[in-house]
Amino acid sequence: MNSEDLPIPGARDVRATLDTPDDDPDAPESADPEAVVVACPPHPQHRGHRGDKRLVAVSEALNEAGIACLRFDYGDWDEGYGEREDARNALRWARERYDRVGIFGFSFGGAIATLAAATTDPQPDAVALLAPASRLADDLDAAEALADVTGPLLVVYGTRDDTADWKPLVQRAEASGRETVEMSADHFFVGQHGKVADAVGEFLIREL
Repeated sequence: MNSEDLPIPGARDVRATLDTPDDDPDAPESADPEAVVVACPPHPQHRGHRGDKRLVAVSEALNEAGIACLRFDYGDWDEGYGEREDARNALRWARERYDRVGIFGFSFGGAIATLAAATTDPQPDAVALLAPASRLADDLDAAEALADVTGPLLVVYGTRDDTADWKPLVQRAEASGRETVEMSADHFFVGQHGKVADAVGEFLIREL
């Protein structure tokens, strides 16, 4: 995996790492990737950042399939509003450079990914959420915004997760026929990052 640090254009100071597959002239996926996934980290006030192990595990799975991954850090804390714009700007940056664009988010990042996907034109081609928060504020309701996400969507959640309020979003997803994966795990999927990468990676690789 090759990693390059770069800024994301916008009004806020947003830094990112672009992971791309290793160059291997004998491998068919060694050509420049045509697809990328924007990865939204968990809550920045709880040490959430682009180096989160779950984000890295998913990025490695994507790279193995020839898909790039853009992991970014949010700008200064802004109650979810600025963070949503950070994700939108990352999607715009990706759309200018790749044919197909997905978005993935963990925990707080799952809510941000949903809110950004629902309000960016064009919308991402696939959305994957891991233990997503259902709502950040009255007007930042990810469960409600789910109805406005038009493309393929996956929600992975842990049955022993008592950290994030994921149930309203999962219930909305299941009621609308969206794909969900249940795992016997806590919020952090301790010892199960490989399984998370398999579930999320398989969906994103298939859709992108």
